[in-house]
Amino acid sequence: MVSPIYLCGVGFLKAPQRENFLVYIYDSENAKGSKGGFFTHISASAEDYLETILLLSKKTGAVRSIDIVGEMGFSKPSISVAMKKLRENEMIVMNEDGYITLTKKGERTAEQVYGRHSILYDWLVSIGVSEKNAAADACRMEHILSEEVFERIKTTFEKS
Repeated sequence: MVSPIYLCGVGFLKAPQRENFLVYIYDSENAKGSKGGFFTHISASAEDYLETILLLSKKTGAVRSIDIVGEMGFSKPSISVAMKKLRENEMIVMNEDGYITLTKKGERTAEQVYGRHSILYDWLVSIGVSEKNAAADACRMEHILSEEVFERIKTTFEKS
């Protein structure tokens, strides 16, 4: 099981500095009349923010921007800009007291990213990678692996 201390940008392991690149998310629930869904895109850093919000909400029940600052180690202005973008993309809502809640779309994305991270972390540890390196590499891999490659890893890992 993945310890929250090893998650991307959470705890002592800060999110690695990297380019802000796009990740494609399969969204079957909001398909709007098409068969089987469609792909939307979100940046890897946005996925890390959503994952952090998800885990903080499970841990504490209520999440504010300052909580995200404390977990991810980024500046308050950086977090404010990110939260604005997540609101504009309908991933979160923020009430008048500053509490952040994931929308269905945001929660679905956060759960998907966290699930990928958990499986990748567990798989890497199972093949002998140290927990620290498995955590760091799972953070990167969760964003860049194609669905085909991820599913092959998942299927192989679950069979072992």
